[in-house]
Amino acid sequence: MPPRNQATSRQAGGAARPKGAYHVEALAKGLRILGLFSEQRPAMKLTDVVAETGLPMPTAFRLASTLVSEGFLEQLPDGAYRPAPKVLTLGFSALRSLDMVQLADGPLRRLVEATGQTVNLGVLSGDHVLYLVRLRNNDLVTANIQVGSRLPAVRTSMGKMLLAHLEGEELERVLTGGSFAGPAGPNAVASLDELRPALAETRERGWAVQDEELAYGLRSVAGPVRDASGKVVAAVNVAVPATEVSTARLLEEIRPLVQGTCAEITMLLGGR
Repeated sequence: MPPRNQATSRQAGGAARPKGAYHVEALAKGLRILGLFSEQRPAMKLTDVVAETGLPMPTAFRLASTLVSEGFLEQLPDGAYRPAPKVLTLGFSALRSLDMVQLADGPLRRLVEATGQTVNLGVLSGDHVLYLVRLRNNDLVTANIQVGSRLPAVRTSMGKMLLAHLEGEELERVLTGGSFAGPAGPNAVASLDELRPALAETRERGWAVQDEELAYGLRSVAGPVRDASGKVVAAVNVAVPATEVSTARLLEEIRPLVQGTCAEITMLLGGR
């Protein structure tokens, strides 16, 4: 009998696999199809997909068609399928993020030593910030954030820094009314129209601040990390308890250190 809150499903070949309570079978089937492709097998006919996965032909066809419409597969003139560039983009983004984390480790740790505060490195993931590194000061008890956490970009200094470097149409595509929903601090903005002036100012001055917008008692300042092409690909911030560090001190003492760290990481990534 499977453990409580789990079920089992069958893989190709009949092997049983535990399935968690939050397992989405349709998604899992689609991912299994993507996982069939390799350097040795760059394209596959639908009949091959069916043979490998054990899926019924109509199910395999619907899943493949969905992956095509979402840009993860493309169909060749002979009817075979192969991974589309969107899949490659996801893979390269992951590799770049891993490289960035390794290169940024030294500068981020020196920033922790210089400030005695919590330091984060994040990238934009839709309308959220994905935390890649978090070096935490245990005094910062106002936010339960870990590596892998995703927070609303509109509420965070790193998020505002990254959003500020999106072009107008892309910004409007990324942010929706839902981007401003959910729990927030007392100074949070409620719409893109309210946020636009702050983003324009952030882009011009080269740093972003969050003052009790994410949560009560938390403020932070962020700077941009650029790649070799000059594109802003990540952000670094220092987060502080609002009861201990004033906005003036955050901007006068800590902001230059954040910007210096960002410049150092940018150089390590081949930028200037």
